[in-house]
Amino acid sequence: MKHLHIRNLFFVAALLPACAPVALASTGDSRAQESGYEKSAHNQSEQPGSDTWITTKVKADLLATKDVPGMELKVETVNGVVSLSGHVGTQAEADRAVAVARGIEGVKRVDSSGITVGHSSNGH
Repeated sequence: MKHLHIRNLFFVAALLPACAPVALASTGDSRAQESGYEKSAHNQSEQPGSDTWITTKVKADLLATKDVPGMELKVETVNGVVSLSGHVGTQAEADRAVAVARGIEGVKRVDSSGITVGHSSNGH
């Protein structure tokens, strides 16, 4: 169990640099504007810091969960609503991914309409 916790920490640490533009933009930092990061109107969050944390935690837990292809799933969070998209092999994998996301503190709802189930054209 301790090994899994340490593994989760490594995943979160690996994901943090990817979240930096979101965190900078949420604080109004001009570095985010200089880097070209802009949010579209339909994806603006009223709680960007919390959403960034939720996204990072969901992604880390998906990567650490057995029988969930975490690398194949994209995670986006807006106002506590987590949207999952990507490809999984079975409905059980999709259901497990949704359950993992729902288990994260701060998640209000999980939208899994972006998940496709079945064999992909590349054999995965």
